[in-house]
Amino acid sequence: MIDPRSSAGQVFLIQVLIVLLLVCAGVAGLVMQAANDAVRQGRRASVIAAQSFANAPGTAQALLGPHPSAVLQPRAEAARKRAGVDFVVVMNTQGIRYTYPYPREIGKKFVGTIEPALHGRTVIEQAGGPPLPAGKGTAVQSVVPVTDARGRIVGLVSAGITVRNVAHLWLPELAMALGAGVVALVLAGTGTTLVARRLLRQTHGLAPAELAGMYEHHHAVLHAVREGVLITDVDGRLVLANDEARRLLALPADVRGTDVRDLGLPEGLTGLLTSPDAVTDAVQPVRDRLLAVNKRPTFPGDRPSGSVVTLRDTTELAAVSGRAEVARSRLRLLYEAGMRIGTTLDVRRTAQELAEAAVPQFADLVTVDLLDPVLHGREPTAEGWHHLRRTAIGGDREMLPVYPLDDVVAFSPATPQMRAVQQGSGVLEPDLWRARGWREQDPERTGRALELGLHSLVAVPLRARNVSLGVANFYRTRASQAFEPEDLSFAEELTARAAVAIDNARRFTREHTTAVTLQRSLLPRGQPEQDALEVAWRYLPAEAGVGGDWFDVIPLPGSRVALAMGDVVGHGLHAAATMGRLRTAVHNFSALDLPVDEVLGNLDDLVVRMDNEESGNSTGAHLDGREGEGEGVTGATCLYAIYDSVTGICTVARAGHPVPVVVGPDGTVHCPDVPLSAPLGLGGYPFETAELHLPEGAQLVLYTNGLVEDRSRDVEAGLNALRRLLGGAPGRTPDETCQAVIDAVRPAPRADDIALLVARTRLFPRSHLAEWDVPPDAAVVPSVRARCREQLDRWGLEEVAFSLELIVSELVTNAIRYGAPPITVRLLYGRCLVCEVADASSTSPRMRRAATTDEGGRGLFLVAQFAERWGTRYTAGGKVIWAERTLHDGASAASAHTPVDVLLEQFGDL
Repeated sequence: MIDPRSSAGQVFLIQVLIVLLLVCAGVAGLVMQAANDAVRQGRRASVIAAQSFANAPGTAQALLGPHPSAVLQPRAEAARKRAGVDFVVVMNTQGIRYTYPYPREIGKKFVGTIEPALHGRTVIEQAGGPPLPAGKGTAVQSVVPVTDARGRIVGLVSAGITVRNVAHLWLPELAMALGAGVVALVLAGTGTTLVARRLLRQTHGLAPAELAGMYEHHHAVLHAVREGVLITDVDGRLVLANDEARRLLALPADVRGTDVRDLGLPEGLTGLLTSPDAVTDAVQPVRDRLLAVNKRPTFPGDRPSGSVVTLRDTTELAAVSGRAEVARSRLRLLYEAGMRIGTTLDVRRTAQELAEAAVPQFADLVTVDLLDPVLHGREPTAEGWHHLRRTAIGGDREMLPVYPLDDVVAFSPATPQMRAVQQGSGVLEPDLWRARGWREQDPERTGRALELGLHSLVAVPLRARNVSLGVANFYRTRASQAFEPEDLSFAEELTARAAVAIDNARRFTREHTTAVTLQRSLLPRGQPEQDALEVAWRYLPAEAGVGGDWFDVIPLPGSRVALAMGDVVGHGLHAAATMGRLRTAVHNFSALDLPVDEVLGNLDDLVVRMDNEESGNSTGAHLDGREGEGEGVTGATCLYAIYDSVTGICTVARAGHPVPVVVGPDGTVHCPDVPLSAPLGLGGYPFETAELHLPEGAQLVLYTNGLVEDRSRDVEAGLNALRRLLGGAPGRTPDETCQAVIDAVRPAPRADDIALLVARTRLFPRSHLAEWDVPPDAAVVPSVRARCREQLDRWGLEEVAFSLELIVSELVTNAIRYGAPPITVRLLYGRCLVCEVADASSTSPRMRRAATTDEGGRGLFLVAQFAERWGTRYTAGGKVIWAERTLHDGASAASAHTPVDVLLEQFGDL
C-alpha cells in the first residue's frame, strides 16, 4: 500500500487530482456544448416562428383593426403550439402586447429591445419576462417587424423559446468520460507502486559513508541558520540546541540533557517550553531581546513525543516595523494634505488648509505667516521680509498666546523664522527653552507660551519658484514628544506642496485683480450729462474670473440717449480687453449717429475681424515672442437701444442678448417682443429692430445672462424671478431697483459676471420744444431768423440769440440750396440749446476751407465756431443737421473769444 506521507504517495495524489480535474473539465465542456447547441436551435426556431407569423395573411390587417387582441390572440396561441415555441407575442410599435400565453399579461409593455425592429431589422436576444408555460430558463427571443401593403411597419412580432435542461444531450457521454478517468487512475496507481518499490529497494541498502555524509550535512545546516532550534524529549529535557539558540538564550556548551526548568530562562519562556500545546509566533522578552517562539511536537499523533522549538530575534524587526509605521502614517498624512490643501484659489483659505491639515497628526499648533504682497496677488519682495502678516492658525489658539490673525509680526534676524527664510530651508528647535532667538522676539508672550507647555518648534519657509512667500511654524506642546530631524524633513515636504498651492492662488488673485481693474477702468466712471433718462447700474465680477460683461450710456443730440449692454464670451484679461475694444467701437459708431441695426452690423464686422486676427496669431508667434495662446473665437452678444425723449420711442435691437424688461409706471412688468438676431461674430446676418413706446416714468431694465442663469437654474426660471421682483414695488428709483435686484436675484456663487442697467424714462417738455416747416425759398431765411429770435425771447435766452440766428440762417440756407423739401426747423431747450434742420436729401454737407475767390463754403465753418458741437444724422426720410449750444455760465460767451484772425482767414488770404 502506498503511504500518503511518502514522496511516491504524494505524487500519486497529485496524479489523482489531475485526472479528476480533466474529467470535470470534459464534463463541463459537454454541458456547455449542449447548452450552446440548445440556444442556437432556440434562436433559429424563434426567428422562423416570428417571421412566419409576421408574414401570415391577415396579421397586418388585424393590427390595423379595431380589436387586434381579439383577432390575434387565438392565432398566436395556435401558431405557438404548431411551431413548438414557448410564446408568440404581437405588439404595436410602442411595445404594448396584444397577445401572450397568459391573457393577464396582454396590454403590458414588452420586455426586450424593439428599436432595431422599428427600423426594419430583426432582433435576436436573450432576455427575461413574465412567466411562461414552459417554466424557468433562459428565454431566447426574436423580434421582427410587421409591414402593411405599402411597406409601413404597423407592429412587431416576437417569438421565443425557454432553453430547458439539456442533460439528455451529455449524459450518454458521461459514462465514457468517467471510464477514461478510472482507467487513468488505475494506470497512475500502478506506476506509482512500481516507483515506490524501486525507491525502497534503492534506499534500503544505503552505505555508512553516505549516511555519515547526510548527517554531516544536517549538522552543518542546523548550526548555520540564523534561527535558534531547541529539541526536547517527552520529559522536558534538552536533546539539541544549535549555536544560534545558545547565543540567544546564553546557554552553556554542555547544556544537553538538562531540564528546561533548570536553564534559568524567563518564566514566560519556560512556561512555553514545558507546555504541551503548540505555539505560533509568541513574542517573549529575553534580556534585551524580543524572541518570536514557535513550537511543534516531534511526532504528531496520539503517542507522547518531545517538541521542536524555533527562536527568532525580532528586536531589530520591531524597530524597523515601528519606523515603517511612522513612515506610513506620514505618507498618509501627506496624501490627505494634498487632497485638502489647494481646494480653492484663495490665498488665505489655502494657508488655513495647511494649518488644519497638520493638526493634530503632526503638530499641536500651526501658524502661517505670509507677506502682504502675496495676500494681494503681487510678487513678493525682499524688502518686506521682516514684517509678515499672520494669515492662518491651526490648533488650540485659545490656550496658547500666539499672535492673532491679521497681526503684522516683525521677526528679528535671530528668530528661527528669519533663519529659515534666509537659508531657504527648515529650522528645528527641539527645545524652545534653549531657543534664545525665539524667546527674545517677545519675552512676555514666549514666556507665557513656555509655561503653558509649548516646547518644540519647526519653522519652514514657504517657497515656490525659488521665491519665499512666507513661513509656516509647527509647534508641539508638553503632551507630545519633541520634534526630531525626521520631522523636519516631513515638514519641508508638507510646506513645499502647500507653497505651490499658495503661489497658484496668488497668481490667480493677481490675474483676477488685474482683470477686474482693467474691466472697471473700461466701464463708465460716472453719469453722463443728459436729460432723457434717469439711469443707475451695477457690475459684479465673477468669483472665479472676470468676464467680458459691459454696458454704456451715451448721450446723443436731439435729447436722445443710446443704451448699450454686451457680453463677451470667455473670462480673464482677453475678455476684458475685447470688451474695451467693443465699448470704444460703440462710442465711435454712436458718434456717427447711426441707426441701431447699423451699429450692430458694424460691431459684427469688427468681431469678425478680431476673430481673423486671433486665428492668424494662434498659428504663429506673437509680437513679444510668445507662442500663440489660441484665444479662440471672440464671440459676443450685444443689445443696443436709442431712446428719444421727444417722441418717447425707444428703438431696440439685440444680437444674441437676453430680452430687456420694461416696468410700467404702475408696476406692470413685461418683456417686449424684440426680435432675437444672431450673436456678434457670425457675419452676414441682418439685425432686426423693434420700436417700444415708453410712457414717462417707465423703467427699461437691461442685464447680462449672469444675472438670471447659473448651473442650478435655467434662463427662464431666472427671468421669471426677475419679473416677479420688478413688479413687487412700483415707484422705486433706478438705484433702488438695481440694489433690490442684485440682492434678491443674483446667483451664489457667481460663476459669471453680472451687469445690470436700469433707465427710467423722461419726456421732453413740450413747452421747451419749437418746430416749424420752411418753404424751399431763400427769401424766407430772414423770417426764419426772426421766428427763432422770438422763440428765444420767450425762453429768456436773449444772450444767445445772435449766435443761434447765425447758425439757423446758415443751416436753413444750406438745406434750401442743396437739400430737398420738405424742410423743417426744430429748437430744443434743455440742458443745452439744440437747433435741428431736416430735409429730404441724403447728401451730407462737409466743412472745407474756402478760397478767396469762392462765393460760398464758409457757412459750416461759422456754424462750427459758434456751436459747441454739430453733426449730421440720417433718417428714413432724409437727414438732420444739428448744432448744440451750451447754456451754462461762460459757455455762451465762447464765441466771443474766437480768434478774429481765424474767422477772417476764411474770407481772404492775409
